[in-house]
Amino acid sequence: MLKIFIDPGHGGSDPGTVGNGLIEKDLTLSIALEIRNILQSEYENVSLRLSRTNDTTVSLSERTNMANRWGADFYLSIHINAGRGTGYEDYIYAGLPDSSTTAKIQDIIHPEVVQATGFYDRGQKKADFYVLRETVMPALLTENGFIDRPEDAARLKDPAFIQKIARGHVNGLAKAFGLKKKSSADYLIRVIVDGIQVGAYRERENVLKQVDYYLGKANTIELQKVNV
Repeated sequence: MLKIFIDPGHGGSDPGTVGNGLIEKDLTLSIALEIRNILQSEYENVSLRLSRTNDTTVSLSERTNMANRWGADFYLSIHINAGRGTGYEDYIYAGLPDSSTTAKIQDIIHPEVVQATGFYDRGQKKADFYVLRETVMPALLTENGFIDRPEDAARLKDPAFIQKIARGHVNGLAKAFGLKKKSSADYLIRVIVDGIQVGAYRERENVLKQVDYYLGKANTIELQKVNV
């Protein structure tokens, strides 16, 4: 059973970056919850924990301690950037060589997020961030657009784009760890909102959850049954 620890950055008294009517702590939580939902509904043999599931304050040491005590196989920290740049970048710990397992995982996840989102590719980077340094398992921190860049912020305000960010992360995780799709049904139901696929689910409850979420927010909601 693969154990993935998902860490939505900031929260509670720590809002993170703020700009264009958005708050980082809200965006990171939305992305993290969607990553969890997709992994739970579509893949088998994966166990998930989050550092927070609501707007609560969690210190950096609490986050890494939770993951370390649980014995996570991978630590994924979700963030939104600031500084008036644009695009996507991700980080692994500065002290790791390019040949490390963590670097190889980064090599796989990075292009999947860029492809799913269409973000400008700012590259794969290294840094001495606390959550990368103090975790005992491979860890990756992702920066998903710039909250103070109007063009990026406009995309981050769109729930369908949040789904794309989550989907890119999941695609990367699935490829990096060889995750196997659930086979409880021989078909998926695609949920298409205003012409954009926001998810594909086997479980009826997950389909209904997405439909309920977008009712009143979208012009069109379409369901398509697809054999797998």
